[in-house]
Amino acid sequence: MRPSGRELSEMRSVSIETGFTKHAEGSALIKVGDTHVLCTATIEDRVPPFIKGSGLGWVTAEYGMLPRATNTRMRREAASGKQGGRTVEIQRLIGRSLRAGVDRVALGERQITVDCDVLQADGGTRCASITGGWVALRLAVNKLMKAGDVVTDPLVSPVAAVSCGIYAGQPVLDLDYPEDSEAGVDGNFIMTGDKQLIEVQMSAEGATFSRDQMNALMDLADKGVSELVAMQQSATA
Repeated sequence: MRPSGRELSEMRSVSIETGFTKHAEGSALIKVGDTHVLCTATIEDRVPPFIKGSGLGWVTAEYGMLPRATNTRMRREAASGKQGGRTVEIQRLIGRSLRAGVDRVALGERQITVDCDVLQADGGTRCASITGGWVALRLAVNKLMKAGDVVTDPLVSPVAAVSCGIYAGQPVLDLDYPEDSEAGVDGNFIMTGDKQLIEVQMSAEGATFSRDQMNALMDLADKGVSELVAMQQSATA
């Protein structure tokens, strides 16, 4: 039934390659099917002015897509002089999702910026960015701990995200672009490793959905996030 031939509850193939770049304190290339995102984490001994002197750390994110990440060339946002609304919304989502898994007191007064650059898009780029972004963040924090700059591990839980939706009347896990573009209901589920919800983005795309369908999507999200967290922990072990 699905264009890819996958089962309703089957994820796309997922791989995470760590240490993908030379200079960043943490880096990972995550591939979720044909969606490929490069995530890098940078540590800085500064924080935004609004928390300076508080003793709290900060985790933030930036997101972008390469011009040919999609089937037609997109103009670079830098060429227009500003980021688009979608870009701003996604990078704020990534930042607050990753912060939900961080003990900012234990991190200390420093900032970690997670950059998520989409090399190739085929649906679920924000979910892949969050999942891969946590891996880059984990690797950067490992360096802080190894150097003795952080005594207590500030990462209290893995954070991962997956999309689910109603496609052809059926709840499905991990939508690729053909499904995403035709889905009657589309949702993104961001969760911790112990299945606590951080954020749920759900919308009807031309069709309403029931509480039972919502529960079915939640069950699929639980399954998908559990698989992703296992891969995150394997990649950073």
